[in-house]
Amino acid sequence: MRRADRLFQIVQHLRGGRLVTARMLSERLEVSERTIYRDIADLQSSGVPIDGEAGVGYLMREGFELPPMMFNRDEIVALVAGARMVRAFGGATMARAAEEALMKIRSVLPEQDRHRIARTEIYTPDWVISDAERLIIDELEKAVEKRDVLRVSYRDEGGQNSQREIRPLGLWFWGKVWTLVAWCELRSDFRAFRLDRIATMEHAGRSFRPEPGKQLADFYRMFELQGACARPPNHEAPCERTRAVA
Repeated sequence: MRRADRLFQIVQHLRGGRLVTARMLSERLEVSERTIYRDIADLQSSGVPIDGEAGVGYLMREGFELPPMMFNRDEIVALVAGARMVRAFGGATMARAAEEALMKIRSVLPEQDRHRIARTEIYTPDWVISDAERLIIDELEKAVEKRDVLRVSYRDEGGQNSQREIRPLGLWFWGKVWTLVAWCELRSDFRAFRLDRIATMEHAGRSFRPEPGKQLADFYRMFELQGACARPPNHEAPCERTRAVA
């Protein structure tokens, strides 16, 4: 958790009107009590009206409010719907982050706008993505960010398994399935792997550097030249207009 996020969370916990100890905050935020003491001292020095002392507890004086965050009706609906969709279709980490983001937005909205969140009647099912697939989404998102080479066992449309070493470049969600766009070392070409056909996945123990012709921007250029797909791929080719899988 970033320090700015931790300071925000401390303020939210102290706004409840009850005495909160440093130990309680350290357990909730998963940091040491010494870190909490430093954070509270910094908040106090910046003008946040926190009363209390170490060993006793802290509370926020009444009347303190964070500057209101202004959203119009359509923006609130979009944020709530987006967070619920991520919670339904994203990875486990994404789902938690979406819920926390919505909580932050709710806490700083003006009172007259908070009811709009509860009154947004847009819902998504929570059974579409399996727990196993949620974990894969999280792992792949991290691998994309860190540029980790992955070793996967992949089952194609015909049920044939193959072992691949791939460079993960980006995740695509098609409304029903997720695919991973990657540079495939076996095929020496871009491929889009359906996540529900990845049997096993592990880190190859090395990372990769961007190379001309093997980056996501190169894939997009190729994709645009060949024409956009109207539906997700049936196998690991990026779309049905790409050349056949070798």
